[in-house]
Amino acid sequence: MESMLNKLKSTVTKVTADVTSAVMGNPVTREFDVGRHIASGGNGLAWKIFNGTKKSTKQEVAVFVFDKKLIDKYQKFEKDQIIDSLKRGVQQLTRLRHPRLLTVQHPLEESRDCLAFCTEPVFASLANILGNWENLPSPVSPDIKDYKLYDVETKYGLLQVSEGLSFLHSSVKMVHGNVTPENIILNKSGAWKIMGFDFCVSSTNPSEQEPKFPCKEWDPNLPSLCLPNPEYLAPEYILSVSCETASDMYSLGTVMYAVFNKGKPIFEVNKQDIYKSFSRQLDQLSRLGSSSLTNIPEEVREHVKLLLNVTPTVRPDADQMTKIPFFDDVGAVTLQYFDTLFQRDNLQKSQFFKGLPKVLPKLPKRVIVQRILPCLTSEFVNPDMVPFVLPNVLLIAEECTKEEYVKLILPELGPVFKQQEPIQASNMILLIFLQKMDLLLTKTPPDEIKNSVLPMVYRALEAPSIQIQELCLNIIPTFANLIDYPSMKNALIPRIKNACLQTSSLAVRVNSLVCLGKILEYLDKWFVLDDILPFLQQIPSKEPAVLMGILGIYKCTFTHKKLGITKEQLAGKVLPHLIPLSIENNLNLNQFNSFISVIKEMLNRLESEHKTKLEQLHIMQEQQKSLDIGNQMNASEETKVTNVGSQQIDKVFNSIGTDLLTGGESENKEDGLQNKHKRASLTLEEKQKLAKEQEQAQKLKSQQPLKPQVHTPIAPVKQTKDLTDTLMDNMSSLTNLSVSTPKISSSSTFTSVPSTGLGMMFSTPIDNTKRNLTNGLNANMGFQTSGFNMPVNTNQNFFSGPSTPGVTKMTLGGTPSTLPNFNAVSVPPAGAKQTQQRPTDMSALNNLFGPQKPKVSMNQLSQQKPNQWLNQFVPPQGSPGMGSSVMGTPMNTIGQSAFGMQANPFFNPQNFAQPPTTMTNSSSASNDLKDLFG
Repeated sequence: MESMLNKLKSTVTKVTADVTSAVMGNPVTREFDVGRHIASGGNGLAWKIFNGTKKSTKQEVAVFVFDKKLIDKYQKFEKDQIIDSLKRGVQQLTRLRHPRLLTVQHPLEESRDCLAFCTEPVFASLANILGNWENLPSPVSPDIKDYKLYDVETKYGLLQVSEGLSFLHSSVKMVHGNVTPENIILNKSGAWKIMGFDFCVSSTNPSEQEPKFPCKEWDPNLPSLCLPNPEYLAPEYILSVSCETASDMYSLGTVMYAVFNKGKPIFEVNKQDIYKSFSRQLDQLSRLGSSSLTNIPEEVREHVKLLLNVTPTVRPDADQMTKIPFFDDVGAVTLQYFDTLFQRDNLQKSQFFKGLPKVLPKLPKRVIVQRILPCLTSEFVNPDMVPFVLPNVLLIAEECTKEEYVKLILPELGPVFKQQEPIQASNMILLIFLQKMDLLLTKTPPDEIKNSVLPMVYRALEAPSIQIQELCLNIIPTFANLIDYPSMKNALIPRIKNACLQTSSLAVRVNSLVCLGKILEYLDKWFVLDDILPFLQQIPSKEPAVLMGILGIYKCTFTHKKLGITKEQLAGKVLPHLIPLSIENNLNLNQFNSFISVIKEMLNRLESEHKTKLEQLHIMQEQQKSLDIGNQMNASEETKVTNVGSQQIDKVFNSIGTDLLTGGESENKEDGLQNKHKRASLTLEEKQKLAKEQEQAQKLKSQQPLKPQVHTPIAPVKQTKDLTDTLMDNMSSLTNLSVSTPKISSSSTFTSVPSTGLGMMFSTPIDNTKRNLTNGLNANMGFQTSGFNMPVNTNQNFFSGPSTPGVTKMTLGGTPSTLPNFNAVSVPPAGAKQTQQRPTDMSALNNLFGPQKPKVSMNQLSQQKPNQWLNQFVPPQGSPGMGSSVMGTPMNTIGQSAFGMQANPFFNPQNFAQPPTTMTNSSSASNDLKDLFG
């Protein structure tokens, strides 16, 4: 890498030194800046060619420099001869003006160190292209080293040289005298130009007479720069010391041979014995066969053979050569037409440009870029020709890289983007640009898009021509993804909306809606909801096409996964707009069906989303309700209630067992017994009691668990039975150690409930003392309120004396909720006789016993005195009683008590939607209750 850098640095230093030493002090540098050494040309490739620019106009030029150091080895008079020969050639070239001759921009200037003059921009000499790199910078530039001539370039280049010779021979009456690859220059556009008039010979006869050209005898003693190149010189120069226009045609033949043979001349000449070499050459030319011309294309091979003929009169003249079929190539003709374009009128030009797109694909890209593109862009100064030239320029742009487009084409398109006169041409330009908009947006830099391309699109949307507006609206969706979002949101969309609202053309209005619908996917959701959808309601016309366009935008927004319409927008704005439109009289059946289909889809989604929201809200409310209930119980109250309930349950069942053994000992005796348990010495009676308790508890444990039993729901039967009779039946079943309870007539089945639970439910007193019983159980069991309603007389207690009128009926009902269904206990209809009784597994009661608490049987429980049993459930002062619900509201019905169904695992509310069962009170019920409770 370091060696390469050093080599490059030495090359740059050498080039800089060459420029400095050769040009410094030359008057040319006053007006021109000299750049890089790019090529060499002229006789012996003695002229170094540099890039340059004119200081005043920044116009690009080529600077030819002859460094006098090249001839330091010669004597002074030889140096003078060389300088005079070079000066003569440049001065003659400066006086001649023709498209086929190299154009001189600044005449020859001489300084002490060099000769210099300026010409049109140059690429290289033909000799450099063919591999002669003498007097070139080292290393040779890849632009020259890798340059390959295309067939069309070769054909048209040779045609150009022929045309240049025709001009010299016919118009100027001059023989060039040194037509060689060194004196053929390729300019920057690739055109072949003739230079090197050092040895030209003008006719001595008047123009109306046959021209006569004097010829000097060959002097081998002169320096080589003072003599023409003998390898391309006609034999008559040496052998007969004569020359004529045919002599240049022989030189053209040798040039054509060299072009098709990689720069190798047809004959090599020994300059030390030039006469002998030409004599041998003459003999070979007389026997020249086709085998020597195999590399030359067959269609021009015979013409080259004629050009190399020994007899000058047999050789074709320059005018005849320009007309041979070899040059009738479509590419060569096209390039030739471009070179004469300035001579054509607008009609001829327009016809030519119309046919050019068919020819361009047949030409090499480099030829198009170098030769055709500059000619096309030069026509942009003619406004009338722009519509004909622009399609060809954009066609070339498609084949260019982005860098080539930005460098060569975009600068020329700038004025065209802004052209607005004449109106007809301006409209055509807009149409052309719109058709190629994807190309422009792909290859044009973002800044230039914003400054030049998009303003043209905006102008097209606002154009008075309906055709242009329609085309613009149809094309915008094809390149919408290439437009930056701010420009689309703030400039493009508002103009599309204005075009839709302000136009009088139905086609423009419909195309505006279609355009908006196609570019919705490039917009954000909220811009569409806040800007596009409200705009739809402003459209005044009700034509079916417009209505379907509106529907299309709604549907696209509604169904697009990125966009979507909110539920609020659907309900508040979209549906109220669409539904009236759907019944417009102009709509046909299919269009109406399209409206209804979209409306139904919107309604379905609206229903689904809102229903889901309400369901989620309901769940959240239920969860919050549960949290609120828990939060209302502070830590102390919660602990107190829990402890009280637990202690009361334990005392109930412990006292039941103790009372059954001791004949109804009080709570103090139970405490004393527990204290005795703690002491080491126990009486025999106490030990017997403990043994019986353990035995009873063991029996309860050994019983089989309750098994679910599926029952078919029984049709409701309206029956009325005395509440006390039902209660007594329950109590009698307790005595027989049966937990089967009567089945209440219902469309659903009660879940498994211990008989104590049902007994408590149906015999719960209203007074506050007895209400505490249920609340105490609820605190421990986690029961909640439910819709289990028992209407009662607010003036009387449910359980009253015989003469007290109570509530005549009790209604069972509630709101269903999803809970497990326990069907272990079969409840027969009210009033039905029990046909079968079987022992019931009481393992379900294990949850009611605390750890290591003695368990009692239901028989023992039924034998306990009710007053004592109820009194043990009186909670401490301040605990929640049955007279108030958890929420603190006074409750007069069982459905409002804490004994609820929603949280009660013994009930399935879904199966609890039975018709109300009416139970009638009677005097016997009052007597039975009095006997039961005292």
